[in-house]
Amino acid sequence: MTRSLDPTDRRIVQATQAGLPLVAAPYAEIAARLGLSETEVIARLRAMQDRGAIRRIAVAPNHYALGMVANGMSVWDVADDRVSALGPRVGALPFVSHCYRRPRRLPGWPYNLFAMLHGADRAEVEAKRAEVAALLGNACRGHDILYSTRILKKTGLRLRDD
Repeated sequence: MTRSLDPTDRRIVQATQAGLPLVAAPYAEIAARLGLSETEVIARLRAMQDRGAIRRIAVAPNHYALGMVANGMSVWDVADDRVSALGPRVGALPFVSHCYRRPRRLPGWPYNLFAMLHGADRAEVEAKRAEVAALLGNACRGHDILYSTRILKKTGLRLRDD
C-alpha cells in the first residue's frame, strides 16, 4: 500500500493517522504543519479515499470513557435471502456502531450478521439486542452476544517514519 502513496500523501497520512487536531480548522492545521495549503490536504485525502488507499476519516470514540461499559458483539443467523436487505437496517440503528456480514463457519458457527451494541450496562445492551431481534423477525433463526471485557485495539494502520 505504501507504494501507492507519493511522499506528500505519505506525510499527510502520517500527520493524521493518530487523529485530527481538535481545533476549528483541523485540515488547515495539518496543512500548516506540512507546508501545504488546506485545499491541497483536503484534495489529497479525497483522492486517496477515491482510489482506496484510505477507507474513511471517522471519529473512533472510546466507549468506555463515554460511560458505555457494556459492549457486546451480537451475532445473528439470518436467512441468506434476507440478510442483504436487513443488514443495512440493523447498521442504521443509533446504538449500533458497526455492522457487517461474514460467512458462516458451519457446523459450529451459524452466524452471518454481526452488530456491535453499546450500553451503560448489560441490561441496556440486552434491551437493544431485543430491538435487533424484533427488526430481524422470522428471518433470524438464532443469535448470541459476546461481551467485551477490555479494549484490545482502537487504532488503524500506522505508517512508520522512514
